[in-house]
Amino acid sequence: MSGIQIGLPDGKTISFSAPVTVAEVAGRIGPGLARAALAARVNGRTVDLSHRLESDAAIEILTARDPEGLEVLRHSAAHLLAQAVKELYPDAQVAIGPVIADGFYYDFSCQRTFAPEDLERIEVRMREIVKRDLPIERIEISRADAVAFFRAEGERYKAEIADSIPAGEILTLYRQNGFTDLCRGPHVPSTGRIKVFKLTHVAGAYWRGDSRNEMLQRIYGTAWGDKAALETYLCRREEAARRDHRRIGRELDLFHFQAEAGGSAFWHPRGWTLYRLIQDYMRGELEPAGYREIRTPQLLSRRLWEASGHWEKFRGDMFTVEAIGEPLDLALKPMNCPGHVQVFKQGLKSYRELPLRLAEFGSCHRYEPSGALHGLMRMRAFTQDDAHIFCTEAQIETETRAFCDLLQRIYTDFGFKSVSVKFSDRPENRVGSDQAWDRAEAALEGAALAAGLDLARNPGEGAFYGPKLEFILRDAIGRDWQCGTLQVDLVLPERLGAEYIGEDGGRHHPVMLHRAILGSFERFIGILIEHYAGRLPPWLAPVQAVVIAITEAHSDYARRMVSRLRQLGYRATADLRNETIGYKIREHTLKRIPYLLIVGRREQEAGTLSVRNGLGKDLGVMSVADFAARLAGDVALRGKFNLED
Repeated sequence: MSGIQIGLPDGKTISFSAPVTVAEVAGRIGPGLARAALAARVNGRTVDLSHRLESDAAIEILTARDPEGLEVLRHSAAHLLAQAVKELYPDAQVAIGPVIADGFYYDFSCQRTFAPEDLERIEVRMREIVKRDLPIERIEISRADAVAFFRAEGERYKAEIADSIPAGEILTLYRQNGFTDLCRGPHVPSTGRIKVFKLTHVAGAYWRGDSRNEMLQRIYGTAWGDKAALETYLCRREEAARRDHRRIGRELDLFHFQAEAGGSAFWHPRGWTLYRLIQDYMRGELEPAGYREIRTPQLLSRRLWEASGHWEKFRGDMFTVEAIGEPLDLALKPMNCPGHVQVFKQGLKSYRELPLRLAEFGSCHRYEPSGALHGLMRMRAFTQDDAHIFCTEAQIETETRAFCDLLQRIYTDFGFKSVSVKFSDRPENRVGSDQAWDRAEAALEGAALAAGLDLARNPGEGAFYGPKLEFILRDAIGRDWQCGTLQVDLVLPERLGAEYIGEDGGRHHPVMLHRAILGSFERFIGILIEHYAGRLPPWLAPVQAVVIAITEAHSDYARRMVSRLRQLGYRATADLRNETIGYKIREHTLKRIPYLLIVGRREQEAGTLSVRNGLGKDLGVMSVADFAARLAGDVALRGKFNLED
């Protein structure tokens, strides 16, 4: 068979007698696909529709229904945004415009401060450019020519990016009429393909994410394949704003932030109660699973961080302390692993003592630019539910399966029903030999598959010392949060001199499994608050019940009811204020208290409680014993509790 053979995803093959573009392949498959096509995957690589096929290839045409196709659409929408800004504000300089989750952004340097009305104007211009249906042309260029081109255009940020690319590499420009951008691509074939988009907001961002650089203006947007998907996203975005943990944290009096402690939270009594509930629950799960809790120092010498490799990798993210009389810097720990190795090294271990599971609720500090801080979700001071399992290579599979079982049970208790898993392999910047990485990757992937996990690949995103599994939760409004992780490390124990005596009598370096379930306590609490919109299930609610006295005459009875509930182990409080009963009920309903217990003359005489749930629904009159039994049942349900039941 002569010519070029093109293999399709359904196993069929089509033939061409001469070189052909991807767009021509799409046209041969069908006119409907040709109209919907945005890009293609050729032999596993995503390319433009203009890409020319010179030899046999396997091809998959990508549309907005495909995640990769949607990413191409959003990347092109970012260029569309940049062109619109340049047409409206010629003095603006463009910086970077990547795809992000559910959308895109572009950074600009502009004398004008963009306001909401500017976003409306820019969006109108973007739609005008879409109507022009401008062809998007890919151009290959040398680094030197790219630098010269952007300097001539007055685009110093683009020139700086081009100049930072290694010499000798061929760069690509994408041109749509008078606008040209530096980009790897791919992109849609013309601006007319970008039909459904919306600019959402503007924020400040430092050039290259460095607070020492100038502040740029970042315009955010989103793009979708159809209007229904856009409307769904915008509704979800509105719901996310309603659930924002920072606002709910203030409303429920859980915590606050202030400038004097950037990146750290001030926990209020109710918020700290929630924090301790989660910590106590985790202790109760870890101890039966064979974990032994430890505590390691906050300040460690630079010498240890250099030996572990963290100094070279994370120095820019670490807080250091210069102490009089100390020959080297001390650093606040950004992670717990080197300290755990030091505990393991105290006394020579035997293979019979493995696996050794060391757990710590470790306080960590990492520098984050002030513009990147985001409530509990991104902080400078946080606590990890960290643990390290020291084991043999033969024990990796058993430990992985046990960890996955533990993690799934804990996520279920917190009310998360959907958990996905990514397998991340070796990054470019790493330590350790290729042979060690081969063994670590094979062991972890094999163990994960043996545990029955459905793995998605995440190439090049492993830790610098080993591959990892990433466990991703989906919340109540469909957002994904990466929380848990399991990493196989054959490097750090050797670098830090951790050894055990094997069955053969020789000294061996243990495998070190780095694992976390919640990740950061603070971030996980933020996720929980937003997942439940602040209406936490009874087992997690800082206050499970409030006893509301109708008048002052019933205050003593309300106090006695609170005392009895507390004696039974429940978190109850009394509202004895001189306010109307309607006002009190509304306020505590807004405070998301699971149960409102109203007491007046009839309840006092009968020794009962009038019970309402957190939505204000009247559940009738109950004795204290009956209510306590109901609450005990709700607490036992943990994340399976349903307020509507």
